[in-house]
Amino acid sequence: MASEAIRLDGVEKSFGAVRALAGVDLTVAAGECLGLVGHNGAGKSTLMHVLSGNLTPSAGTLAIAGKPYDRQWTAAAAQAEGVRCVFQELSLCPNLTVAENVRIVHRPLKGLGWKGRARALIRQKLDEIFPNHGISPDDEIADLAIGQRQMAEIARAFTVTDGKLRLVILDEPTSSLDAVSAQQLLAYVKRETARGAAVILISHLLGEILSTADRIVVMKDGKTVADRKASGFTRNSLVAAMGSEAREHKRGAARMAGAEVMVSAQPRSGGTAALEARKGEIVGLTGLAGHGQTRMLLQIYEHRQASMKGALAFIAGDRQSDGVFNLWSIGRNITTRSLAALRKGGLIDLAAEARLAGEWKQRMAIRTPDVNNNILTLSGGNQQKALFARALASDAAIILMDDPMRGVDIGTKQEVYAMIRAEAEKGRTFVWYTTEIEELTHCDRAYVFRDGAIAASLGVDELTEEKMLQASFAEHTA
Repeated sequence: MASEAIRLDGVEKSFGAVRALAGVDLTVAAGECLGLVGHNGAGKSTLMHVLSGNLTPSAGTLAIAGKPYDRQWTAAAAQAEGVRCVFQELSLCPNLTVAENVRIVHRPLKGLGWKGRARALIRQKLDEIFPNHGISPDDEIADLAIGQRQMAEIARAFTVTDGKLRLVILDEPTSSLDAVSAQQLLAYVKRETARGAAVILISHLLGEILSTADRIVVMKDGKTVADRKASGFTRNSLVAAMGSEAREHKRGAARMAGAEVMVSAQPRSGGTAALEARKGEIVGLTGLAGHGQTRMLLQIYEHRQASMKGALAFIAGDRQSDGVFNLWSIGRNITTRSLAALRKGGLIDLAAEARLAGEWKQRMAIRTPDVNNNILTLSGGNQQKALFARALASDAAIILMDDPMRGVDIGTKQEVYAMIRAEAEKGRTFVWYTTEIEELTHCDRAYVFRDGAIAASLGVDELTEEKMLQASFAEHTA
């Protein structure tokens, strides 16, 4: 039997009246990839914050390599013991370069020439994990796309300067990566565990968990409810263990070709193909990350008066930079797009605002006891639900979505997919950039982007991973 890398026993943690962890036991073996799944608010991220030393539990013990750890477990102690974490909300300093961010967590990089050593280390690790990543160690984090920031943080976590790399926690690590980069990372995880390091992989993409993890632990309501080898699960049984029901999606027929064109736009980066989205359509944008999909959405949003027919709402994928208002309540984050409709006699009708926030809290199943709590009291996935609620509660006829399902659990995804389809049936138009190939099955058609231009337009019967990748790497075919 493999030796223990780390073990938690009886861990409890509460935030006011909310009991986030209710006596959790968790063991990770050296050389093991442990998959950790559960709905938003199940306690996964809280448990990982405890494991990485960022949170002090109310109760519980920790052991390293089978030996009880009898000192205070802090972030510095975790780092010294070879525990690294890549959280869903990235922790890189945006005003520093990639190499300078390496120095923050790797204290042995000091003295004359430390920056050169940091550059070499992070370049080597990026090349090893993500070939053709396109990142320079001298790039400022703020100048990188969110997918590149995620790559840089992952590479930093796997970089070794001294001591032993014991455990790397990956919390939704592929949420901003395209299909190719995600596969590169998962292949690297298998190589790293084969060398003896342990990895905890948290993901709402169940296919990633089933294909990569050796063992899977399911959490629900702050407890572990299932723990067995990955080979003992199927996708349906894993969804059932989480407390949801697996649903078959049957894509409806494409919207009628004669429907009114609501969006018409041509990428600025070249090519002759233009994007069109008709009333009631769900149009997908796909292709390798960073090839102009988000830029296309922003272009549509910025020029909405010229070429759009109807009000727009935008659901950002990078919620911390572009989505939530950090100082506001959950309710105000939900209602801010609808304030004009909530006016009464020139003032905001506070009772109507509270009703709207409460209604969408229920519809989106946002896990909070009170919508008046600050938005940052929510888990990342629940913050994303609030952004969906903001857009869907508004009067927008056109909704632009920039890879919006980052960190959202499978049960909520199924509910949101059904809601999007129902809203499309009512005549709303959706333009949806997604890095998840499976999500294209919910679109009526999709545009594949390559080098900032539209490389192909795929109809409802052509939306397969094979055709998307062919168009991503081939010469323009549109």
